[in-house]
Amino acid sequence: MKAESWLKILIGICLAVLAYGVASSLRETVVGVNDTAPDFTLTTDGGRTVSRSDFGGRLLVLNFWATWCPPCIEELPSLDRFQKEFAAAGVVVLGVSVDRDAEAYRRFLERARVSFLTARDPEARLSARYGTFKYPETYLIDRRGRVREKIIGPADWTDPTIVSRVKALLEGS
Repeated sequence: MKAESWLKILIGICLAVLAYGVASSLRETVVGVNDTAPDFTLTTDGGRTVSRSDFGGRLLVLNFWATWCPPCIEELPSLDRFQKEFAAAGVVVLGVSVDRDAEAYRRFLERARVSFLTARDPEARLSARYGTFKYPETYLIDRRGRVREKIIGPADWTDPTIVSRVKALLEGS
């Protein structure tokens, strides 16, 4: 009888540990404002290998998007104008596409002719590390690697409100 009781206790403990392990693995990481941005290494479409730490000293605008996402496409022209306007001030835009179809992605970029850095992450590994599930989603990462703003959904990057927030971030860095 005593051995049977111990066996039940041991089984109960094992089940509790297993349940805790499963629950822990199901928790999604969601990067928010004031969090340290996860580091990454990507190869841009131009063949350059970049990591988050490569942008130290500049404000990184990390934009997750896709060619099959109408709000993403709507946002790109203003994001491109934004990059051109703020590049000299120390802002770098990196557009990371989650497109799986490499050919459709390449054709789109040929037509769009964006001036900012672009890379493709077809398995969405990087966006998953940031907890991104809705596109477009953009992170403004300061010179120290902290997320200062997170914008879910399309934005007009020429909007005076966004421009003034970015200027404040540049002044405060």
